[in-house]
Amino acid sequence: MKKRFQLFLITACMALSAISGTAGETTTTAADQTQVAVTIYNQNLALVKDTRTIQIPSGKTILAFREVSSRMQPETALLKGDGLKVLEQNFEFDLLTPQSLLAKFVGQQVTVIKKHPGTGEETTETAQVLSVNNGVVLKMDSHIETGIPGRLVFPYVPANLRDRPTLTMMLESKNAGTRLVELSYLTQGMSWKADYVAELNPLDNALDISGWVTLTNQSGTSYENCRLKLVAGDIHQAPPEKVPSKMLERAMSVREDAAGTMAEEQIFEYHLYSLDRPTTIRDNQRKQVALLQGSQIPCKKEFLLKGSNYYYRHQYGWIGRKMKVGVFIELENTRQNHMGIPVPKGVVRVYKKDTTGSLQFIGEDRIDHTPENEIIRLKLGDAFDVTADKKQTSFRKLTGFSADNYAYEAAFEIVLKNAKKEPVKVTIQEPIPGDWQMISESASHVKTAANTAVWHIKVPAMGKTVLTYKVNVKI
Repeated sequence: MKKRFQLFLITACMALSAISGTAGETTTTAADQTQVAVTIYNQNLALVKDTRTIQIPSGKTILAFREVSSRMQPETALLKGDGLKVLEQNFEFDLLTPQSLLAKFVGQQVTVIKKHPGTGEETTETAQVLSVNNGVVLKMDSHIETGIPGRLVFPYVPANLRDRPTLTMMLESKNAGTRLVELSYLTQGMSWKADYVAELNPLDNALDISGWVTLTNQSGTSYENCRLKLVAGDIHQAPPEKVPSKMLERAMSVREDAAGTMAEEQIFEYHLYSLDRPTTIRDNQRKQVALLQGSQIPCKKEFLLKGSNYYYRHQYGWIGRKMKVGVFIELENTRQNHMGIPVPKGVVRVYKKDTTGSLQFIGEDRIDHTPENEIIRLKLGDAFDVTADKKQTSFRKLTGFSADNYAYEAAFEIVLKNAKKEPVKVTIQEPIPGDWQMISESASHVKTAANTAVWHIKVPAMGKTVLTYKVNVKI
C-alpha cells in the first residue's frame, strides 16, 4: 500500500508539472493580466488585446501564454514587449482529456489497477496500449483485452497536452526582469447582434425605443473586466483558397458520414461602439448590454398596397380579392427626432398598450445598418380592416407582332375598403414595365421612379374608395 501511494504521489506531481508547463518554461496565466480589451465584429470575429506583467529571464526562453481563446487564429498573434523578440510560436489547442491522454500512449505502457469484486483487493498489471480506434485494445502479459478492465495509471502527461488553450513562444530577451507585454490576436467564437424594443403611442405618431446588444462568447475562455468595443459594418476578410473539385468532393463525403449605454465613434468606414465601463464576458455566456435609448421619436404609419408588373402584359380578369394591405412605420434617424446616431443592424420589435394599459406585441422587422439622417422603415404586418379588390377591366394589343416589340393598353379597377371607425390613407404602388404612359385615371398619380406609379388614396371610415386608371405600355 505504501509503495502504491508513493507511485500515485510521483505520478500526480509529474502530471501537475506537465499540465502547468514543461520544465524550463515561463508560464503566464490570467492572474498576470493588467488589462484585457475585446473588440467584437458582426462576422463571428473578435480582436483580443491581452496585457500582462511577466517575469522573463535573459536569453532564449519558452513563454507559455495560457488562457487564450481556443478558437484563436494563431497566424494573427502578435506579442509586444520592450527588448523581446519572438523566434517561434506554437498554438497548443490539443486539450487534456481521458481520450486524448489515452491516444498519446498508443504503443506505450500504462498501469491497470483492478479491483476484486468480492474482497475489494486491488492488483496492478502492466499493459501496452495497442489501439484506441472505436474502443481500447490493450496487450496484457498473456492475452489481449478490449475495453478498460480497470483504472488506468499513466506515468506522465505528454508535453503537448494542455489543460487550457496555450500559445507557446520561443523568446529572446536581452535582459532579465519584469516586462509589460501585450498579446493581440483575432479569434472566432465571439459575435454580437443588436435588438430593439419600441413602444408605439396611442396615436401611432411617436414611439419610445431602446436598443440592446447581445454578446455571445464561445471562444473557449473568459475575459474578466475587459474593455469592450463593438464594430458595426461589413468588414472584408480574405476568402479561403479554393479547394480542387476532387478534394472538395472527398471532404464532403467525409462530412456526410445591464446598465449604461455605449459611446459611438466612426473608424474608417465603420462605426465603433464602446462600453463606458469594464465588463466580464464569460465563456459559453450570452450577455446583454444597453446600446441606445430614445423617447417620443416622431413616426408615421403607412398603409401600402404593392402591385406586380405581370398583369400589364397579358389579359386577366380578377387579380385579387380581399388583398392584404401592408402596415408600415417610418421614422427618421435625426438628432431633431431624439436619435441621430448610427444604428447597427438588428431586429426591431414593436409593442403598443391596449385599453387596459397592458403592452401587446404588434410586429417586428429587421433593419440594416442605418447612418444618421437616414430613414428607418418597419413592416409590422398586414391590416385586418383595410383590404383591396383588384381587377383588369380591359386589355388590348395596340401594335407589334414580333417577339421584342409590343404595345398594349390595359385598364384596372382597385376597390379599397375600410372597416375602421376612422378614415385612412392608402398608398398604392404599381410597378409598370417598359415605356408607359397614363391615359386616364380617377386620381392623380406620382411617378416616383421610371417604372413606378404611386397613388395616395383616402378611404372614409366604414366605407370604400374606387381607383380606376388606364395605361399604354410599350415593351
